[in-house]
Amino acid sequence: MREIFAGMPWWVKWVAVPLIAIVLFGGLIASVVGFVIGLLFKVLVFVVLVGGLIFVVRRFMSSSERSDH
Repeated sequence: MREIFAGMPWWVKWVAVPLIAIVLFGGLIASVVGFVIGLLFKVLVFVVLVGGLIFVVRRFMSSSERSDH
């Protein structure tokens, strides 16, 4: 493979080949990136919801302890 690219001009290696790869695999790359971003968003929402739940439960527990005494 290295011998094949050795005789080629620089623009073939650094412009044409990446463009061909993006055209052929662009949809696949976009779907993988979209999946990763969606997964990160869901993880972030999960962390926020669990944190909010813990905050509400602690707030409720501390207010109920004060009212008991």
